[in-house]
Amino acid sequence: MCLGKRTIKEEETGLQPVKDQIGPATRANEGKFQDKFTTAKGEPRASVALSNPQTLWFNTGTLCNIECVNCYILSSPTNDALVYLTADEVSDYLHQLTDRAWPVTEIAFTGGEPFMNPEMIEMARRPLERGFEVLILTNAMRPMMRKSVRAGLADLIRTYGDKLTLRVSLDHWSEVLHDAERGPGSFEKTLEGMRWLRDQGARMAVAGRMEWSESEEAAREGFARLFAENNFKIDAQNPGMTVLFPEMDESVEVPEITTACWDILGKSPEAVMCSSSRMVVKRKGAEKPSVVACTLLPYSDEFDLGPTLEGAEQDVHLNHPHCAKFCVLGGASCSA
Repeated sequence: MCLGKRTIKEEETGLQPVKDQIGPATRANEGKFQDKFTTAKGEPRASVALSNPQTLWFNTGTLCNIECVNCYILSSPTNDALVYLTADEVSDYLHQLTDRAWPVTEIAFTGGEPFMNPEMIEMARRPLERGFEVLILTNAMRPMMRKSVRAGLADLIRTYGDKLTLRVSLDHWSEVLHDAERGPGSFEKTLEGMRWLRDQGARMAVAGRMEWSESEEAAREGFARLFAENNFKIDAQNPGMTVLFPEMDESVEVPEITTACWDILGKSPEAVMCSSSRMVVKRKGAEKPSVVACTLLPYSDEFDLGPTLEGAEQDVHLNHPHCAKFCVLGGASCSA
């Protein structure tokens, strides 16, 4: 199935997936990312302090209405490794934010597909009532378009306006490449949801991928055309409104980040997203949620910081390929 999709991309668009260009999986990372404090070469591993918490993420559960070819969190209609959070659990962490005096301004929800969670509207309402900005990541497909969800979401949009942002997963501006990732017909279903959001006056953003052999400039131009054709008020040139994520292929060699890298790269630890965010997850069978260091590593025990925000104030050691490729070298961020 995956190979068939790759053939469609090449024949109909002329664009080849970056992963296919790389070739067979490499063993170049073997021996790396083993020790929390020290790299394979014996150098001190870089770490990042929670210096300016701005966003608290909630993973609403890993169940999703579709199964993408390259989903970093392996969401699907059957994956319930991360179970549904409840609105009361969200409220508990909002209270903790106050108790710990974190200067968080944004509460963000991801999945899975957040609108699969039956308490999603209430989970969004509670931080909005407290004055937070709220960001919801969604594929804008059938779970969001259920009648009861639309009614609740329309009310939130009317009441809170631009305090609420819906970031829609639109992997590519072309139907063929988006559908190759998410399944036939998904592009049009997502656009249907986006048109509904547009008509409600919702503030929208888009998350795409840089998986294909296409320059960022060309990708943004393609998204700009799509937005203009549909009268979507989304700035394709603004990285905070049209977020283009690099492909996270763990088979590709990446360097380990040492303490010396900050000066060599001319980058500050404060620019890495674990300096400004944490994510709450609830694992299947767990009595209570946990706080993890990174939205990209919800399954890793090493990046589980315990059940409280107080425990989550510890430093994060960059002991994973995603830390290097996605955050330090790629400069990516899950927030706007």
